Amino acid sequence: MAKTSPAKTNPGRFFEDYTVGEVIRHAVPRTVSGGERALYHALYPARHALYSSDEFARAAGLPSAPLDDLAAFHVVFGKTVPDISLNALANLGYAEGRWLLPVYPGDTLRSESEVIGLKQNSNGKSGVVYVRTRGLNQRDDCVMEYVRWVMVRKGDPDVPAPETVIPELNKVIPADQLVIPAGLDFRNYDFTLAGEPHRLGDYAVGETIDHVDGVTIEEAEHMMATRLWQNTAKVHFDNTARPDGTRLIYGGHVISMARALSFNGLANAQMIAGLNGGAHANPCLSGLTVRAWSEVLDKADTSAPGVGAIRLRLVATKGGAPFELKGEDGKYLPDVLLDLDYWALMPK
Repeated sequence: MAKTSPAKTNPGRFFEDYTVGEVIRHAVPRTVSGGERALYHALYPARHALYSSDEFARAAGLPSAPLDDLAAFHVVFGKTVPDISLNALANLGYAEGRWLLPVYPGDTLRSESEVIGLKQNSNGKSGVVYVRTRGLNQRDDCVMEYVRWVMVRKGDPDVPAPETVIPELNKVIPADQLVIPAGLDFRNYDFTLAGEPHRLGDYAVGETIDHVDGVTIEEAEHMMATRLWQNTAKVHFDNTARPDGTRLIYGGHVISMARALSFNGLANAQMIAGLNGGAHANPCLSGLTVRAWSEVLDKADTSAPGVGAIRLRLVATKGGAPFELKGEDGKYLPDVLLDLDYWALMPK
């Protein structure tokens, strides 16, 4: 008879397994290449010129085209899933995200997270875990950081609730705290090659933009994308992980799809520099057609020549009317999938 041994597999952490202040170093660093860029552009209709053309990027003062900001985000995010959200019920929101260095083919990324808050839900079966995640390259330089909070199941509902700690988070990153990539210079920006003539001064605070186009989410594509980012959350792959037997679309897939759709009307919002906040308002399932609209929330100058910053609300919907976000009760409308508040860099 074979001898039994302690389990070597990872069941994932449950809510009671976290402690405020602990730092988790996530496994499996990843070296990125041009393959990630090509696959990202195959999965989403991504067309921003700075990420599509080495020559365009060099003309803007960079050594070559970086990996798309959200592709780098997905790689960093994916590292954290086995330790943070393997047993998650939902990824609830983001705050205080900053892109600190461009990521180039050949860079190796790893992630580490600090638990900064815990709050058990009133049902006693789950709780919210707040973490601050940092993405680091092969030189241990921080390329990005962000806060997210996740609803995680309890493994044992009888375990007493921890002391509630809810971190105080900035609702908006001040424009002067955005990090501009070294050398970025938009004084000789080619608007024809970029695809649209609109510069920072052409947008007004309060203006709304319907991005017109839509993309239907396919089961195979979202699963390929989630595997690409090495995201192992059960709800994205295993149709027995959710009571209704559906596979939940990774929220980052919706973010990237909406950002790519926003090219039509915001082609010159080239680089994402800050993530002020975000919420996955309603679940996304395969077969839904994602559409997007944006609202200009703010504008600012930067210290880089010819470079301005534009603050945008990006909303993804599953077919609802543009520019409708919440009902009279203050809750998101059922057609709203994503509400994202971010800063982008744009030529002045």
